[in-house]
Amino acid sequence: MGASTRTTPTRDLIAEINELRTQRHAAILAHNYQRPEIQDIADVVADSLAMARRATELDAPILVICGVHFMAETAAIANPEKRILIPDPTAGCSLASTIQAADVRAWRATHPNGLVVAYVNTAAAVKAEADYCCTSGNAVAVINALPPDVPVLFLPDLYLGNYLRKVTGRALDVWLGECHVHAGLTRETLEQRRVENPDAEFLVHPECGCVTSAMYYAETEGDRAAGRVQIVSTEQMMRRARVSPARRFVVATETGVLHRLRRENPGKEFIAARESAECRYMKQITLEKLRDALRDLQYDVTVAPEVASRARRAIDRMLAIG
Repeated sequence: MGASTRTTPTRDLIAEINELRTQRHAAILAHNYQRPEIQDIADVVADSLAMARRATELDAPILVICGVHFMAETAAIANPEKRILIPDPTAGCSLASTIQAADVRAWRATHPNGLVVAYVNTAAAVKAEADYCCTSGNAVAVINALPPDVPVLFLPDLYLGNYLRKVTGRALDVWLGECHVHAGLTRETLEQRRVENPDAEFLVHPECGCVTSAMYYAETEGDRAAGRVQIVSTEQMMRRARVSPARRFVVATETGVLHRLRRENPGKEFIAARESAECRYMKQITLEKLRDALRDLQYDVTVAPEVASRARRAIDRMLAIG
């Protein structure tokens, strides 16, 4: 059965999804960048690292991944006994598309003793060529866990890679890829919001084009925002917002994260660093497509066994580190 074209009221769709979820014994996992209505109905809402961990913990034979394709692949690799569905198989990632497995093999050919750290925003075939995976939440811990004096390639995000160079002090070869959304959050964006919101705390994702400026502001003594600039993953944003004494926050990442921040912190104000920082791929997942995925058991995401077995090593190392 193909995807439905009829328009169904939201309350009816939600009821239908809940009924189908129960019938299928399925669990719905949504990324922090998903539409608000998808987040509200999901069993798990989290960043890439927490999604990967929760996928292995859930006692459900079917996992519906409301995110982009590499996230569903990661779930399939880590859960070979479960059926992994994605509501829209064309939900891709501009960052993941910047590197291919052949690029990693070419680097290894000139660095036979080197190690490759692949950001989780990569295809399964790229993960299969890597020694470690990481997310923005544990990237520093992964780099610090590597043996010293070994060449390291970090891929594919150049902003996160440059941030890791500065924070860890480690020499890294950094792939020149970028997320089109985070690259648009520039130094000028950050400076404008600082002028407009002098008393706000800033939560900045390390993939952002403004991360170097954020590091400067975070470290500069006497700066009026010193101590108010936090460079954090989306899941770390959640924790920081809960414990911070600040009442207003400027958030530099994809705008989908604002829904969860506001829901979990109703007494605080959250402002997008850039209102147009929206990932069109993340927003491809809708309630209708989620309903259809559960109803028709579509679309399956599988990874070839030989690729999965190699990629699982890198993913397991990611899940084992901080």
